[in-house]
Amino acid sequence: MPSDRRTVHHNNTQPTTTMIWHALAISLCFITPGFADNGMDMSKDGPMDVAVGNMLPYLHFTSGDNLWFPGWVPKSAGAMVGACIGIFLLALLERWVAASRALIELHWSTRASILVADKSNAAPVPALPGVGNFRRLTPPFIPSHDITRGVMFAGQALLNYLFMLTVMTFQLGFILSLIVGLGVGETLFGRFSPSAHVH
Repeated sequence: MPSDRRTVHHNNTQPTTTMIWHALAISLCFITPGFADNGMDMSKDGPMDVAVGNMLPYLHFTSGDNLWFPGWVPKSAGAMVGACIGIFLLALLERWVAASRALIELHWSTRASILVADKSNAAPVPALPGVGNFRRLTPPFIPSHDITRGVMFAGQALLNYLFMLTVMTFQLGFILSLIVGLGVGETLFGRFSPSAHVH
């Protein structure tokens, strides 16, 4: 008889556990739609409908594409020319920042090696030969160099992401202005890059 009670008791807990899981799944089905309502008006959310711009998913010359912000939608011919000139100038700026970083890196590496040499010359001579004779493999952290390097890199990365977003508009006027600006910028400033002198 006791074995029958265990079996009966075991059979009663199994359906209860299954019923709890089913009740939980059903309640999640009713609760989840409430999470989708975040209080924002999403009536304008539609495919390829961003603010007032076109966002055509193919290469085109038509005006009306958003350029980085919802309010920046050049619609007239003059606005398109202005936007293309602005993109061209930003591309020049990016190549100038890259060349400046290369020149500054050369200057900073020279200064860092001088600092390391000065510190090693000022260090006391070790009592035992071979002890303490090591060559520093990494340059020292110099805040005026390294913080400036980080800020310049962040600025260059920002410009590159803006260029990526420009290309994603598929507007050929923007894309051609960007490519021509990068080419002219490399022509003007590329010779200052150390990689240009490697043969």
